Amino acid sequence: MLFYGPPGTGKTSTILAMAKELYGPTLMKSRVLELNASDERGISIIRDKVKTFARLSVSNPTREDRAKYPCPPYKLIILDEADSMTGDAQSALRRTMETYSGITRFCLICNYVTRIIDPLASRCSKFRFKSLDEKSALERLKYICIQEKIEVQESTLKQVLHISEGDLRRAINYLQSLNKLLVQESASVEDEDGDIELLDSDGAEKESQGNLIQDMFGFIPSEEMNKLIQVLQKKNLNDIMSFLDDHVFMQGYSASIIINGLHDKLLLGLGADDDSDDVDLSLSLDNLTKNKISKILFDTDCKLSNGSDETIQVLNCSIQISQLL
Repeated sequence: MLFYGPPGTGKTSTILAMAKELYGPTLMKSRVLELNASDERGISIIRDKVKTFARLSVSNPTREDRAKYPCPPYKLIILDEADSMTGDAQSALRRTMETYSGITRFCLICNYVTRIIDPLASRCSKFRFKSLDEKSALERLKYICIQEKIEVQESTLKQVLHISEGDLRRAINYLQSLNKLLVQESASVEDEDGDIELLDSDGAEKESQGNLIQDMFGFIPSEEMNKLIQVLQKKNLNDIMSFLDDHVFMQGYSASIIINGLHDKLLLGLGADDDSDDVDLSLSLDNLTKNKISKILFDTDCKLSNGSDETIQVLNCSIQISQLL
């Protein structure tokens, strides 16, 4: 089998859960070999560790294991991040798969299926994993909050999901970091049955958690982005330079944060709060203007990736966009 897709979508968890269902916790120790990115990925590991495990005879399950689990007559080798293996290692793995397919099955896990050589990929059943939709990911984060008895606003969870860009593993790690910062400020809120409830109240607490998220990950606050766009709409060069110096560069925000913030605000309309007076400027911009802004942001991001000066590029990008607003 070949599992591929973006990180944090459950590829490794799926095959490990499947292995536990097939063999059980006891037999899994002798029937399953898992290699991840921390292991050597050259041809030597294929010739030694993988080949040695693949040609071992299959151990007999106990009567208890046979009664509880299917216990198929073959072993399982899981190669996580297989796309980081060298070409020679993948070629050696192909020969090993052909030779010992009777007693050993393989599961390759990767982010980019194009980095797996064709002779190896053609011998596998391919399963594509897509990023979780926002609703499912949000429900999982809520479940974690309830089980861990932590108090987090639903709007804060949505911010965490937006920052994690569809990677649920990253979102869970962010939530864990956020909990350590909130543990001093918030306490578990119990209802009459003693259950933990998620809060979604307005006011200072909601604003505090939102600001904490932005500070923790280095994102410019939404209010500052709104002020920047208002300054750009005035088309005054001195005001633009002064605002960027005082509110962006002196605060230590990176150029990529500004570019992403302008993209989200102007093109996607993200970050506008329904309860605030924020105007979704993306609704008032026509498609041609959005295309021009997108081209400016693309050129700026490309120049930044090539090592251009951040201050000059952000200023140049802001001035060009101001002429279109």
